[in-house]
This record gives sequence, C-alpha cells and structure tokens, in this order.
Amino acid sequence: MGEDLEAISIDEARSLGHRLLLAAGYSEAHARTITDWVVKAQIDECHSHGLYRLISCCELIERGKVDPVATPHVEDRAPAIVRVDACKGISLQAFEAGLPVLAEKARNCGIAALAINNCFHFSALWPEAEMIANKGLVAIVTTVSHAWVAPAGGSKPVFGTNPFSFGWPRPGKHPFVFDFATSAIARGDIELHRRTGTPLPQGTAIDADGAPTTDAKAAVDGAMLTFGGHKGSALSTMIELIAGPLIGDMTSAESIAFDDDAKVVPLHGELIIALDPTSFAGQAMAADNLKRGEALFGAIEGQGARLPSARRYMARTRNQKSGTMPIKQNVLEELRTRAARLDTR
Repeated sequence: MGEDLEAISIDEARSLGHRLLLAAGYSEAHARTITDWVVKAQIDECHSHGLYRLISCCELIERGKVDPVATPHVEDRAPAIVRVDACKGISLQAFEAGLPVLAEKARNCGIAALAINNCFHFSALWPEAEMIANKGLVAIVTTVSHAWVAPAGGSKPVFGTNPFSFGWPRPGKHPFVFDFATSAIARGDIELHRRTGTPLPQGTAIDADGAPTTDAKAAVDGAMLTFGGHKGSALSTMIELIAGPLIGDMTSAESIAFDDDAKVVPLHGELIIALDPTSFAGQAMAADNLKRGEALFGAIEGQGARLPSARRYMARTRNQKSGTMPIKQNVLEELRTRAARLDTR
C-alpha cells in the first residue's frame, strides 16, 4: 500500500459514513444511500468519488444549500419519460426512486429517459450505468456541473466537467461500463492534488491568465481544459444542452452562479437514457446480438488491451475478499475528526 494510503475495513467505513451523515443532519434515507454509494466507489478504489465525498456532503449542510431531508417526487411525464424532482436533495435518492419506472418504460417502449431535476450531485455516474446494465438494459448517463472548464481555444470557464457514462449488459459477467469527464481531469482529482501538494498532469489546466499550469491552486483560480481539444469541447457542449435546457435545468454557468461562492457541489439536473435490447431485436436475436458484443470485447482483450472498468472490478474483488480497502490517510483523518466533533454536539 502506498505511503499516503491506509486500510479501512468496509464495516468501519459504512459505520463512519452513516454516523457522520446522521450527525450532520441528513435523514436516515439519505444517510443510508449516500454511505452505500461512497463506500461502493471506495471499494472500487475510486478515490475521487469515494469516502472523500462525505466531506462535500457535510459542507452542503454547513453552508445551507441542500435540503438534507428532502423526499424526491416522481412524475410520469410521457410513455417513455419519467421525471424526478429531487427537491434540492442529494441526487441518489431521486435516482433510486426513478430507476424502477425507467426500466419498466424502457421495456415497454424500447427506449426511455429519466430526467432528475433540482438535485445536488456529487457521485460518479458509473454506479448508475452499472445498475441499469445489470437489469439487462443499455445505459447512457450525463450531467453538467459548475462552470470550471474553458472551451477549446478559450481561456475562461464555460462548461462543467460534464461527465458521460455508458453501460452495456453482459450476462454472467460484470457489465461493460465507462465513465469519464469531458474535462481532461476530474474536479475531485484536482482537489486531491491540491490537498497533497502534488502537480497536475500537463495539459489539464490553465491559470487565471490563460497560461498552462500544473499547480492545482492556480487551476482552481483559472480553468480546467477539455480532453481532446475541440472534440471534448463539442461533447461538453452537447451535454450542457441535453442535461440542462432540454430537461429544464441549469447550465454549468447557472449552477455556479447559484452556488454564489459557497464552493459546494452543483445544483443541477441529470439525464439518463435506457435502451432495451429485446425491444430492438426480439428475445432470440437480442441474445445473439449480445454474443456479438462479447466477440468485440474478446477482440479487444485478446490483444492485451484492457476494457474500461476492468481495474475497478479487480479492485472490487480484491477488497471484498479482504474486507478492507485503501483510503488516503489525510481524507480518513479528516473524516474521523469531523465525526468526533459532530458526536460531541
């Protein structure tokens, strides 16, 4: 284990997260869901979206932004559309409320969409894509964030990190899932670099004057860059439109304006699309088509290339077997300090 990492048992992580969130003021339902999701990410060794995000959730309450006891409202909008108003709560409860309706509509119509509005969103998108794929459906998940990212050729923030996730079912195997920001680096990773004083990779950020920088503090004061230049910039624009105005929610610029320098996770919307292979091809053909997908995956792995999420799945197997998982020492120290402080109130 690396010098800056420490092992924590999965049971302790669950207890710590649940206790911390309840003490901070979240309802039992929100505390349970948030803890489940961040522990899941930590087990997969996704440090930027794991237990570290408990700090963000506490800050939302401390700075008066989130409704920690909000109950999401599910609205049946159309034969293939369901909307969930998170009512200024954390997005995860809204997703769990809308998922059964989304899956049913996708099987009835072949394709369906879930729009989550008015939510604070901090989590990775791959758990959502994976949950949908595990129901035998193909998933596309998008959301905007705060305006932290400059467009290609520009020097001022316009976009959020604007992640995109995709899930493909693989009967008897972990689904094929990828999840990436359209920025060159995740915002959470910049914060982790800032905390440890380590340099950012080249080509990920610019400072306030528009000059390239590897300093995390200068990047926060300047702007992040999109991956792939104009290609990432175009994809980010698409996500701004379909996860913002299309579903009647905020753009990244509007989200950061609402934040009003509270410096908490974004209030915005999320668009989730599910497609049913059986509706497109029929039961027999759908099974054959999924096998053709397996041939594609075999061709990739057969030459030594790795499928997205393979590292996470290996970490998951390893950590579930041991009952422990690695976490950055400074993050664990802060979580324990926060929990002790809240417990004495």
